[in-house]
Parts: sequence; structure tokens; C-alpha cells
Amino acid sequence: MITAIKLWNEPNNLSHWDFHMDPGWKEFAAMTIMAADAIRRICPQMKLVLGGMSPIDTSFTSLLRGYGLLDHLDAVAVHGFPLDWNHWRIDEWPEKVREIEEASGLPVWITEVGVSDFGADEVQVFGLRRTTELLIDRVEHIFWYSLLDLPPTWEATTRHKESEGSAYYRHYYMGLIRADGSPKPALYHFDPRMGICQWFHYEDPRLDSALDWLRKIGVKKLRTGVSWADWHRPEACRWFDRQMEALRDFDVTLTLCFTPPSRGRRPCYTSPPLVLEEFAYFAEEVVTRYSSHCAIPRVAGGTAL
Repeated sequence: MITAIKLWNEPNNLSHWDFHMDPGWKEFAAMTIMAADAIRRICPQMKLVLGGMSPIDTSFTSLLRGYGLLDHLDAVAVHGFPLDWNHWRIDEWPEKVREIEEASGLPVWITEVGVSDFGADEVQVFGLRRTTELLIDRVEHIFWYSLLDLPPTWEATTRHKESEGSAYYRHYYMGLIRADGSPKPALYHFDPRMGICQWFHYEDPRLDSALDWLRKIGVKKLRTGVSWADWHRPEACRWFDRQMEALRDFDVTLTLCFTPPSRGRRPCYTSPPLVLEEFAYFAEEVVTRYSSHCAIPRVAGGTAL
């Protein structure tokens, strides 16, 4: 069951939104307001969350608040990886949450927090245990990133090997389950009160095994996504219908993001769309199709917008 919609992902990160094409994020704010309002019209009780900012930035939060965007949302999401990429210490997590609460005036959700075992299993175990101690009773929603390691033959989508150097390879070791399907030591320290963030690729062959693991470790809350870019593939609804049906027993926070190249100001998933309203049309279609609490009946077939 979808319990929340997360509008975009890491909008202040160039790998997810080309802010050089949208200086000041004015188009992003306008696009997100339209999407939020569209969802409110058809599903008034749906929780709406600002896509998890990375880096955690009070100036960015205040900017979007000044545009009035946060008046249309229920929470602000943040992402943090202090043992892998961020330039702050893990013990600073409560202060980071407090700063964004004050800057936004909204509850803060942590929709991605994780630690790789790139260097050693013990580092991931420590990071998971310390994160749990610091945050499990501090925020309403926290999602560990992630359940599964990225297969070594896959590309780390949205990441750039050329610019990240060796840090790029940490993306492959964020899971609690190795790419070969074996559990890591950190799995046995996971507190199921915490949710899991697990992105599923288009036609991801790992879907069924991932859900088996989630049930085995007692996870109830899951964060995943529907890519707007993938929604434009031929017969895309066939895959997403299967994905969302498979997730029906979980409390799902569903992220909507990634511009279809054919609909962007440039042909890239990070581009602002040529027509900002089209993201709202997409959001409305997804919520209408997959939310059991939608005021409009579920449609048959579906149209790629």
C-alpha cells in the first residue's frame, strides 16, 4: 500500500537535477508544487514528502520554503552517508535533523542512510548500530540504504565513475545482502523498526528474492520508486503493475523522479522538463493507478505521459 509520495530525489544534487539549467531551483519548485496539488486533488490524505536532499543543506531548504513549496508538503526528506561520502561525523546526525526541522518548519524523514562495507564488514556493522542508536527514536521514518548490493556488472545509475574516482565503487557495497545472495554480518544487527530503501531497476530480476528477504527480516516500511523516464518505455505499465502488486503488503514510500529524455529541455533524466505540468500529469497517473486510497477509480491500461 502506498502511504507516501516522495517528489523527486536529491534535487540539490547535480546527478539528479541539473540546477545549472534551473539556477535557484525556481522551475523545480514550480514543478513540484503542481505535482503536489495534483495528488492532493485525487488523494487528499496521501503524505507528500520533498525528495531527499543530499547534501543536507539549510540554505537550500530555506530557499524552497521562500518559494512556498513547503506549504504544499507534509515532510522534508534528507539523505546522509557520513562514513562514506559526507564531510561530517556520524554523531552529528541529530544536529543535522534539528537544523532542517528549524529551516523547514516540517517533520524530517531520513529516506536514505547507509554505510558500505567497501573497506570492512565491521565498518558497516558499526555504522548500522550507531545510526540506529542515534535516530530510531528521533524521526518518524528512517530507511536504511539498502537491502541489496549492486551487481558488479551493472552501472551505478545517476553516479559518475569519472568524477567520483574510487568513491564510485562504494555504491556497489551498500546492501545488507551481497550480490551473490549471501547475507552480510550487518544484517543480523538490523532493527526492523527501520524501513529499507531499495531501488528496483526496470524489469529487475531481483524483485522476488528481495521481497523474500524483506519478509524474512520483518521489514514493514519500504521506500522505492517509479521512474518517469522508464514510464515512457513501451509496455512500461506491465512492469510497474507487477512491481506494485508485489509490494502490496508493505507500507510504501514511492519516489517519483527522472525526466524522460524526450520530454526534457535536454535529453537527460536530470533535465528540467520542457513542460513543467507534465510531471504533475505523471504523478497523478501513478497515484490514480496504484493508490488504494485514491478518490478516482483505478484506470485500466494506462497512458505514458
